[in-house]
Amino acid sequence: MKEIRLSDLLGVIAANPADFRGDPDKSVARAMPFDQADGSAVTFADNAGLLKRVSGCSAGAVIVPRHFSEAAETNLIFSDQPRLSFARAMHYFYPRRPSFCGISPMAAIGDDFRCGEKAAIAPFAFIGDHANLGDRVVIHPHVHIGNGVHIGDDTEVMPNVTIAEKSRIGARVIIGANSVVGAEGFGFTPDAGRHFKIPQVGIVQIDDDVELGAGNTIDRATFGRTWICEGVKTDNLVHIAHNVTIGQHTIIVAQVGIAGSAQVGKNVILAGQAGIGGHISIGDGAVVGPQAGVARSVEAGKTVSGTPEMPHRQWLRVQQTVPRLPEMKKKIADLEKRLSRLEESGKSTENEDA
Repeated sequence: MKEIRLSDLLGVIAANPADFRGDPDKSVARAMPFDQADGSAVTFADNAGLLKRVSGCSAGAVIVPRHFSEAAETNLIFSDQPRLSFARAMHYFYPRRPSFCGISPMAAIGDDFRCGEKAAIAPFAFIGDHANLGDRVVIHPHVHIGNGVHIGDDTEVMPNVTIAEKSRIGARVIIGANSVVGAEGFGFTPDAGRHFKIPQVGIVQIDDDVELGAGNTIDRATFGRTWICEGVKTDNLVHIAHNVTIGQHTIIVAQVGIAGSAQVGKNVILAGQAGIGGHISIGDGAVVGPQAGVARSVEAGKTVSGTPEMPHRQWLRVQQTVPRLPEMKKKIADLEKRLSRLEESGKSTENEDA
């Protein structure tokens, strides 16, 4: 077990002695959920339900919001963001370590291969000609890295990933299992009732600190680049088509599809199963709701939902109306019948007067 004194843990989670109340010499050896934490664990509480129970928590230390003021015998660490501080503790107690080291003799490596220090390349990985890997890169089994690929320091490529030729991968990137980076973009033009393939001769560029979930597919550009900017995080089963740009620190949730040449700004959230049309832009800080179908550009800072997309508040009103549609249809039909009878009665009166 990896024990650490609470006074030293403060430095790990970016806290200082003034943020602590309790016994600084108490040691903890793991990070655990609130209801499972014992005296050897650090945990956190960041909602009203858990904060009411802090005094009875048996954890070695509890990370709480800075405004928490109730008396408790438990060791307390105060934080502006308890969940973030807890995540930092988890990184300390559960560091990522490959189960292998060095370059396996069972890896297939092409000509003019360059590799930094302390790289780990597993058995059955394939690396093409003129590939360049940085320091401490980890390549898992059955990864295919094409000719001329560049991968930056501290990047980890999970099993069964394909990175196509000339792709550019930054530092501290994680590429989830079974993902494909740099597949040909979907480009065809009509030819006498058939479909003639348009060559896709561009690349994919993935900047530093990007994390791709499992089963992502990112197509290379027709010309130029498909560009995933710094700090982007994607969930599993995300598709990003050719010539798309994803701005810094955007979040893309599972099963999102983004059509060709769309431009997604920075700090955007694309919720699960959203579909983004081609050649449109999503402004910085925008939020696209789950299963939304976006066919028009979205302004920066806007929140949209539904298909076709509309302002989120309007969509909520629409959703409240949908269950009432059968009743409204019946009322409209009744009104039409009444109106028809009134019109017929009016015509009869006019005929009598004539």
